Amino acid sequence: MPANTIFSSDQCRLQLLRIADPSNSEAQGKSDPSEFARSIRRGLLAHPKSLPFAYFYDEVGSALFDQICRLPEYYLTRTEDEILRGHSREMVAGWADPPALIELGSGSADKTRRLISSAISRYGMLHFVPIDVSGSALEASAKGLVRAFPDLHVTGFVGDYHTALREIPTRIHGPKLFVFLGSSLGNYEPDSAVALLASVAEVMGPDDRLLLGTDLVKDPHVLERAYNDAQGVTARFNLNLLARINRQLHADFALDQFQHRAFYCNEFERIEMHLVSMRRQSVSIRGADAKITFEEGESIHTENSHKYTLERLNAIAERSGFVEENSWTDPRSWFRVQRWRVA
Repeated sequence: MPANTIFSSDQCRLQLLRIADPSNSEAQGKSDPSEFARSIRRGLLAHPKSLPFAYFYDEVGSALFDQICRLPEYYLTRTEDEILRGHSREMVAGWADPPALIELGSGSADKTRRLISSAISRYGMLHFVPIDVSGSALEASAKGLVRAFPDLHVTGFVGDYHTALREIPTRIHGPKLFVFLGSSLGNYEPDSAVALLASVAEVMGPDDRLLLGTDLVKDPHVLERAYNDAQGVTARFNLNLLARINRQLHADFALDQFQHRAFYCNEFERIEMHLVSMRRQSVSIRGADAKITFEEGESIHTENSHKYTLERLNAIAERSGFVEENSWTDPRSWFRVQRWRVA
């Protein structure tokens, strides 16, 4: 895979590498306007209409999601942090030499700081390898981390998970602790979740481990409040997807004519997020050469957030090639962090 350095610090403690796989259209779509247009056209001409959740995270969407994580209704970030605060020392234990900490979808890396601190305390130093599609977010968080932790070295990969994972065996040596937190796995459909985890297992050896954070099935009222906050931040996050299409593809979505809707679907054990058309209307998307008609009440399915039972997690582990080694949860059993090894 081609890779090029886009940032390197004078102290040689921070390096960011941009990687790209020309055959990966999903990854291209996050930066390639033509693929973005094709994906939007394809999703909105389908029946039912849908849009890929990955397109939420432009600069505006990422900032709104950071706000969501601090909302009183959004228990996920707070509960996972509670687990990390109480058990991060156990999570990073078990190696004679410090493992490289490799995080998928690192973003601001706020939740990872507890693991970094515990690993440095235990081993005296740490190599942190964050993977994220946003180069600006990765650079900002990595600079903050090397300032905060003098014994930390950072090698960041700007790119999609699958492409970055193929780079790991040749670039990162020694034991590794892979980290996938925030219940990010829940955004993937079951088969896609298994495929992603299997791609992690493929690059892991017997000394490597995976830390996986997952949200658990619970009272639907608790779940629905988390995605329908009183301040309307999640609604703005959802609607920003249409605003992004307006900005980048010269569309004429009237945002006030679409309503955020999030509900728990018991059949699939997931929260579904939709944007519902409040009237019959047509939308022109010049950049995608498309004119889309909406009936009153018709929705665009924008995101799923799957919730898990222990049985379902065990099945995912088995299908993707893992065996559970340890797990931690909060007193209410709302959230779970598990440490897996390759079967």
